[in-house]
Amino acid sequence: MSRLNVLPLLMGLMLYGCAEQQVIAAAEKKETAPPQVEKPEKSAKVDEDAHLPSIALTDDLLFQFLISEIAGQRGMLNLAKEGYLDLARKTRDPRLVRRAAEIALYSRDQASALEISRLWLELEPNSDRALQTLVVMLISQGQVQEAAPYLEKMLASSDTADSFMQLPALFARSQDANTVLKVVKALSEKYPGLPEARYALAHAALQAGLTDEALEALNRADKLKPGWEPAALLHAQILAKTSRAEALAFLKNFIGAHPKAQDVRLAYARMLVSSNQFDEAYSQFVQLAEEMPEGSEISLATGLLSLQMGKLEEAEKYLSRTLELGHEDGGLVRYYLGQVAEERKDFELAKNRYLSITNGEYLITSRTRLASMLARQDKFDEARAVLKAVEPENDVQTVQLIQAEADLLREAKDYVGVYLLLDKAVKSRPDHVDLLYDRAMAAEKLNKLDVLEADLRKVIKIKPDYAHAYNALGYTLAEKTNRLNEAAELLDKAISLSPEDPFILDSIGWLHFRKGNLDKAREFLERAWRIRQDPEIAAHLGEVLWMKGSREEASRLWRSSLQSHPKNEVLLEMMKKFKP
Repeated sequence: MSRLNVLPLLMGLMLYGCAEQQVIAAAEKKETAPPQVEKPEKSAKVDEDAHLPSIALTDDLLFQFLISEIAGQRGMLNLAKEGYLDLARKTRDPRLVRRAAEIALYSRDQASALEISRLWLELEPNSDRALQTLVVMLISQGQVQEAAPYLEKMLASSDTADSFMQLPALFARSQDANTVLKVVKALSEKYPGLPEARYALAHAALQAGLTDEALEALNRADKLKPGWEPAALLHAQILAKTSRAEALAFLKNFIGAHPKAQDVRLAYARMLVSSNQFDEAYSQFVQLAEEMPEGSEISLATGLLSLQMGKLEEAEKYLSRTLELGHEDGGLVRYYLGQVAEERKDFELAKNRYLSITNGEYLITSRTRLASMLARQDKFDEARAVLKAVEPENDVQTVQLIQAEADLLREAKDYVGVYLLLDKAVKSRPDHVDLLYDRAMAAEKLNKLDVLEADLRKVIKIKPDYAHAYNALGYTLAEKTNRLNEAAELLDKAISLSPEDPFILDSIGWLHFRKGNLDKAREFLERAWRIRQDPEIAAHLGEVLWMKGSREEASRLWRSSLQSHPKNEVLLEMMKKFKP
């Protein structure tokens, strides 16, 4: 059974869910209008109006207030901001000061936000929101040292452990890592028994480039709170920067000592996947899925990894569970359940599962997969009908359907049909890079080299960093013309854009073969083959080996590649040509 191409999606899922902590939500949100005026904080006062200034509500003040509020509601933030700032300075009323601070934050006027935050804290010295806002604004303005006493007050007046855990996000964008470390170290020293303080210190040391100091702080946190997962995760992250093997060993030892550490186990499983250690990753995900039966993301990841490894029963089990748990992207799950049925040769069930996806991101993907499955059963008319039955929601989907139909025609070796379909598509979308490239490749099959060259040169003009356009034109000139110098220029450009692309290396090797440089040809083709065992690379490398006298080696290479790709035209042609 061949491996399915689910690994890229699986890797994406492994990285899903990593979000930064937020210190003050109002400072981060983006909206067209500021929020409604909130009631003053009840915890900051005993009597509703005891601390409010005694100011007469004049017609001018009322008018300015109304204009500012209406401007804010209509998204005219600059006008609203200037009005509220003026009102705040005139009245020193905490309610108007809070409103001015909110609008200054929304309008990204950091200087005004900092000014008004100072006034806010002066008027409401017991307000946590005022204190946090001033801290954020000072740090965002690079005034880390000035923020230190306010940070100390913030840590003392709220949940100290939680506040320490917020510090890394608070300092994440600071350009003065050394001052940040100095401030955090001073703050953490006041709480020697708090693991969260060591965690914040580790982040600050890491930001300053002091890895050993960061690891020392994390080891101290682990001693204060054995089995604490945030410290372990950061520890592994640091180790992974220099040695993934060390990071894996650390995580394995940690979950050995603390088997209930699910977040660490998940990090371990993800790192195993990224290291291609699928068997061990699979056992970790299965354990997580059994411990967390209501976790749809874990169930999905386990199902996809099962499918990747060819464990079809397990893939069916975990993907079905994901669907039952109401995973938000049901199209994705049904698509891979369709693949499970297809791999089991239950084509009717696979068809029904693909057809059950009626909209969304996986609509076109599922129909393309279904059409391909039908084409492999020689049901080309039904396959084309599947594609034509789809009503695309946008032009992107329309192009995807055209390309899928072209693939079907190519599979049926109807090269004229492929060209006519793509020619019609290009006429309605003359600057569409992908369609131009596809028509060029279809033109090559019909030996319409003038169309191929015109299309590829247009692609290069529109998208000058499109390495494969240079490669396709360079290879064609090397293979089918004597314009070898032009081919070399194009391929040099292609390899400069994508130095390790095996197909470009193959083209350069073939160019050297055409020039008679067999040693150089072999060098490039073997390099391409090491990167990707593609049948056309095998065909070219085999011919070079044959011409150099290594006929047995060439024959073994061709026959081995033919076993995996029995219908590849280039390989079959090579076997026919040399009769090894």
